[in-house]
Amino acid sequence: MSVRHLAVIGLGLIGGSLARALRAAGEVGRISGYDPDPVQRQQALKLGVIDEVHEQAPEAVADADLVVLAVPVLRTAEAYAACLPGLRPETVVSDVGSTKQSVLRDIAAVCGGQLPPRFVAAHPIAGTEKSGVANSQTELFRNHRVIITPHEHQDAAARQLVARLWQAIGARVVEMSPAQHDAIFAATSHLPHVLAYSFVDMLARLERSGEIFPNAGGGFRDFTRIASSSPQMWHDVLRANEAAVADLLDRQIEELQQIRRMMAESRWDELKALFERARAARERYLSQIE
Repeated sequence: MSVRHLAVIGLGLIGGSLARALRAAGEVGRISGYDPDPVQRQQALKLGVIDEVHEQAPEAVADADLVVLAVPVLRTAEAYAACLPGLRPETVVSDVGSTKQSVLRDIAAVCGGQLPPRFVAAHPIAGTEKSGVANSQTELFRNHRVIITPHEHQDAAARQLVARLWQAIGARVVEMSPAQHDAIFAATSHLPHVLAYSFVDMLARLERSGEIFPNAGGGFRDFTRIASSSPQMWHDVLRANEAAVADLLDRQIEELQQIRRMMAESRWDELKALFERARAARERYLSQIE
């Protein structure tokens, strides 16, 4: 057992799945939890995801060896500040946010401008379009990557503890800089969610939308699946990583405009060549996609 007492702040899909996985792996003893939503608190307790639930964050983290902030990225610093009265100096705190520069910047602001050495910024690359602790899964992170983005004041032992716990539940830990992380996931995750939400919204506003959706096939379901994700979470992610996503969105708009010109000018061979390049690129990297 690596952690005697784990506290999970944010009892949703990710926080609940991490608690389940660590318990199943025998890596934690007692698990306490807090969520601002009383429904999630009671479900987590009823489902056995946690051992004890608290109505205030400081009570949940009191005496904890590790605290995981499993909250939307724009709420990470707020959650950390709420926990501070109950944290011990030696407590390790980590997060699961989809952006890293904003999280580290906001945590530093809470702490007077300097990041606490025992705060470890992490991002598991796993999830589903479902939310809430009722959808949490023990195997959610197995064979998926977890990105850790160390900062200049990072305590090595804290970083090693967090990495070891993720590895213990079957995840593959990768380290990179916060800036590199945000640029990569703007491309592979954040922009795709924007496109899926926008596409579904456009179709829903068409006069014939009532005929379109019942006749949609598997391709439509595959492309739009992520539009069923939490709007609040992705609103926060976009705000937190605005510059990187905006740059890629501009590039995507230019690409679509180019395709539109090809169609208008009957440049069908060029359009086919674009499709072939895209297909070849996806096939080339498919084995690396998780």
